[in-house]
Amino acid sequence: MNGFALSLYTRLFPLLLGTAKLFSPLNPKLQTFFTVRRGLLEELEQKIRKLPPSSFRLWVHAASVGEFEQARPIIAALKEKHPDVTLFISFLSDSGYNARKNFSDAAAVFYLPADTQNNAKQLLSLIRPDLLLLMRYDFWPNHLLEAKRCGIKLILAAAVLQKGSAYFNPVLTGFYRSIFHLFDHIYTVSEQDTLAFQQTFNCQQAETAGDPRFDQVFLRSRNQGRVAHLKPLFENRTVLVAGSVWEKDEQLLLPVWKKLDERPALLLVPHEVNTEKMERLYRELQNLSLDFMAVSVLNDTFDPERQILVIDQTGYLAELYALASIAYVGGGFGVNVHNTLEPAVQGIPVLFGPRYHNSPEAEGLVAAGGATVIHDQKELAEALETLTTDCAQRKKSGMKAAAFVQGFIGATTAIASGIERYYGERRNG
Repeated sequence: MNGFALSLYTRLFPLLLGTAKLFSPLNPKLQTFFTVRRGLLEELEQKIRKLPPSSFRLWVHAASVGEFEQARPIIAALKEKHPDVTLFISFLSDSGYNARKNFSDAAAVFYLPADTQNNAKQLLSLIRPDLLLLMRYDFWPNHLLEAKRCGIKLILAAAVLQKGSAYFNPVLTGFYRSIFHLFDHIYTVSEQDTLAFQQTFNCQQAETAGDPRFDQVFLRSRNQGRVAHLKPLFENRTVLVAGSVWEKDEQLLLPVWKKLDERPALLLVPHEVNTEKMERLYRELQNLSLDFMAVSVLNDTFDPERQILVIDQTGYLAELYALASIAYVGGGFGVNVHNTLEPAVQGIPVLFGPRYHNSPEAEGLVAAGGATVIHDQKELAEALETLTTDCAQRKKSGMKAAAFVQGFIGATTAIASGIERYYGERRNG
């Protein structure tokens, strides 16, 4: 029933895991993987013992922070209607766990144990979920098989099947078909994804809901408390926020900005703000004879007409875009562009580098006319010159960006409603 490939996986994975553990002292990432999971189930048992009885237990699994952000609006919608739901959250990555380990709505946040049959049985016997909500991807067969065996409802949400991905590899298609058929319901991001699930994998339980990340971005766009003290400095000005910028972005952007006839006020938000990175950035600014001030030492002498405001703190880039007239999003000259939805929801035009094809929302923004792809300094100079001097064009592009985001809002309602049906069945059963 589950396919030869799945059966082979359940037999071979313990051997692969043992080999990885043997060589983990030679690989810091592997070593961390095993270290953080030491005593995991025992600690989880101690937490669960203290929990009051619950009529419905929901387990949400996310690979990392990005996938969990897609789950947040769904969790919020469910908890608002059904505060009695007991929530468990698991992560695969260290970054995801460390960022959300104190998530207030969760009864427990934990690392997903290594995917062995024994670990899966122990975990599920502890948390005893009524439903597992798996966000986007990160399919661990033994945990999914054990959940199915225990009668737990399985939902896959924000699912995507990008062209060229491993899912369509002829050698792996049968394996993934078996995985996908374990899910009671699959909520996809687009009609194209739904058709791929139905036609390639014969998953008739797939339906299009959209991406709940759009809902989360929209909700977050209303929160601007952390930038309230900055707002008076930039009112009635054209403002460029350069967010999540890497060194290559800085090397492109700063010389162009310096030469603009009408320079917008600039907020520069590095992707990393550790001491080494910031010292390098400050040297670069000094070499270009650009005056600046770090937000951590902001005082009354700051002048947005002549100084760059460098954001040497983390955690509120999304709010900073609320101050912007134009956004430049970094990463497009590296592996892939960073979050383009956060500026787009503010109704401002978005600029980024050529490496954006692993980001469906960035591709969508370009197609909608709300974003411009930059390949070199000449193109960036032309784009910024137009957007800083032509208010009508800036507004038109910004409206297209906002309309793109608005068009995808609503996934949370569809997915939460699907979970509520199982909640009702459980309560009435």
